[in-house]
Amino acid sequence: MAYRGQDTPGNATADARHTGQPQTGRQRKKLTGGGASGGIGGPVVQQALDAGHKVTAVVRDPARFEVSHPALEVATVPGLTDPEALRPVLEASDAALSGVGPRGRKDGPVASSTTRGILRAMEASGVRRFVAVSAVPVGPVPEGESWLNRRIILPLISAFARDVYADLADMEEQIRRSTTEWTIVRPPKLVNKPLTGTYRTCVGGNVPRGYTISRADVAHAMLAALDDPATLRQALGIAY
Repeated sequence: MAYRGQDTPGNATADARHTGQPQTGRQRKKLTGGGASGGIGGPVVQQALDAGHKVTAVVRDPARFEVSHPALEVATVPGLTDPEALRPVLEASDAALSGVGPRGRKDGPVASSTTRGILRAMEASGVRRFVAVSAVPVGPVPEGESWLNRRIILPLISAFARDVYADLADMEEQIRRSTTEWTIVRPPKLVNKPLTGTYRTCVGGNVPRGYTISRADVAHAMLAALDDPATLRQALGIAY
């Protein structure tokens, strides 16, 4: 079982966690995961199932989704931009989690367009809790940031992937304007490494001197945020 320390808004704190299932309250939930065949959406689904939740995994191509579990339902939709296709999938869910994002600079405004559809479907189906993934460059540079990050890394990647972060900024603005009880998770560089359950978080800002985080640990933080009232209507910075 994970242990979560107490963060204060705008201040990054070392957040010790034990590797294992994310702490998402005593009640088992019915969760809907968008982008379930992706690098973050897949671990979200698997970790939620491991924690005892019922999960509906939303995918476009079921052939790319290999998870099997008695508590798993796989919903195939042509895309996440159509709220009418998503509404019946979301009905009766306790929360929606989205790991949707561009795979590269040429993918176009994936995050904003899909989030628009998800938010409309959530409103129509009465689902309130929403956790989505953005990225560090969309948020403010934190106090205590390293010279390397402040002067070199963040400016370079912000310029190199300008369209990607403009898309994510649009997505964040849509989420903030919505009536959902949202949390936006902002990771730095994503890496393919195993779940550790040990990382730093910052409610309301970015983690200073944070360089990487695994996709599995981002999924862990998304699930842990579900029952953390401090993260409601807040961005959540995360990094090792």
